[in-house]
Amino acid sequence: MTTLRQIYDTLTATRLRLILLAAAGSAGLLASAYVFQALGFAPCQLCWWQRYPHMAAVAIGLVALTWRPTAPLAWAGALAALATALIGIYHTGVEQKWWAGPDTCTSGDLGGQNAQDLLNQIMAAPLVRCDEVVLSLMGVSIASWNAVASFMLMAIWIAAARRN
Repeated sequence: MTTLRQIYDTLTATRLRLILLAAAGSAGLLASAYVFQALGFAPCQLCWWQRYPHMAAVAIGLVALTWRPTAPLAWAGALAALATALIGIYHTGVEQKWWAGPDTCTSGDLGGQNAQDLLNQIMAAPLVRCDEVVLSLMGVSIASWNAVASFMLMAIWIAAARRN
């Protein structure tokens, strides 16, 4: 039977606290994304891609809380944070027109098309485009803020992995 002291010792372990902090950061970013969505800012395909690694990081945090906060779990969390940060950088590049995004969520060149081709392109276009900044804070898009926050979360995950 688990005693109250064992639970306290588990919750105050440094690695576990760092893992829970990083997982809570991902949960917070996910919650804010869903709040923006509820306020009418529909996510594009790349926005969804950025959410999946955060979901994995939250799950990793729950596994660490439920079982044992091991270094491999923390490294997996760091990898999830890195993945969403890189997707955020990619998304930022698409928004800024530095490179092309997925065909499923960006617009193409309209030149040289007849009316029927244009209509077909409009009808096949996604409702939310990835190559437009829908919301920015202090001149920085949400995708960019996700990348910055995710790199900070990755540092916390790495610190957790390196702790005993």
